[in-house]
Amino acid sequence: LFHPCERMLSVRRCALKSAAAAASRLVSNAPSSAVSTRFFSTPAESKNNICDKIGFVGAGNMAKAIMGGMIRNGVQQPENVMVYDISSDQVDSCIAAFPGVKRATTLHALVKDADVVMLGVKPQNVEAVLRPLNAEVEKLGPLKDGVILTSIIAGVPIEAFLEYTNIKHVVRAMPNTPVTVEQGCTVWCSTPNFPAEKKELISRLFSSIGDEINMEDERFLDMATAISGSGPAYVFLTMEAMIDAGVHMGFPRHIAERLVMNTLLGTCLYAIQSGEHVSKLRNDITSPGGTTASAIYNLERGGFRTTVSDAVWAAYRRSLELGGKDSNVGPGRNNILPTFWQKDMKDDTS
Repeated sequence: LFHPCERMLSVRRCALKSAAAAASRLVSNAPSSAVSTRFFSTPAESKNNICDKIGFVGAGNMAKAIMGGMIRNGVQQPENVMVYDISSDQVDSCIAAFPGVKRATTLHALVKDADVVMLGVKPQNVEAVLRPLNAEVEKLGPLKDGVILTSIIAGVPIEAFLEYTNIKHVVRAMPNTPVTVEQGCTVWCSTPNFPAEKKELISRLFSSIGDEINMEDERFLDMATAISGSGPAYVFLTMEAMIDAGVHMGFPRHIAERLVMNTLLGTCLYAIQSGEHVSKLRNDITSPGGTTASAIYNLERGGFRTTVSDAVWAAYRRSLELGGKDSNVGPGRNNILPTFWQKDMKDDTS
């Protein structure tokens, strides 16, 4: 018998091996409408930088994931990356993980000549971090012309950053935790009249950590937070329930983990590659009177579909609340469904 840690590593190696093999087939075989060809990142040979300097305010897990993806894929060299955090341990961790990344001793030192400032602090700390910046700029000198402030903070709208700073070009983005393995999905939007070359720069940056989707209307960001931003937690909870059921039936935990992880991984890749509606794929494996039909019946009787939907709506409402917006939306609320997207949807189908 293997040690539990060795079993877990074996599960991960099997999953990653399966993902790597499937990814190479997926990119060549998938319908163009089903998945971006950038979805599965591969190390880039190019060593060109997308800009002279990218500065990270906050060195948490998401910032490190983005930093690592763009460095490993040759989008930005570590010597052209700077990081600032009130926690010196967090900065030390970044510098140790990515040799060449520079430490900023003050916020102004980080932003003064940066082309992109990546903001990854807690929502409640945004004002405290950014408001003093204006005073520092007046005292120590202006920022670089055309600097882009890019926020990866949940719920905080673009208008807040325009209020707290004098930066005119702002991007609001919602990545998710799979960016850690360069398989994330980042939805982002920008201030009006955002230059095309700056859109390309941001697109290349987020493409280095998975798929990226640019939406014209900022209101989609709160929706994306509820689906792709919080979505990995819903999947993890489902995985946990399935693994525990397998153990309850008698499987060793490491075998149950392997079965569940590879089932979810393979199912997702199969759905992307097939290009079929997921309800058809589910129906295809639901034989009359069979085991799957019995399981689906119990899931539906337990309100599985509605529970998932309610969870997504709850996350959406919370994202609205974090941004100080009206959260009285969704089923059973005064505002049943937002309809702002209908007239503009033709512009957001990419």
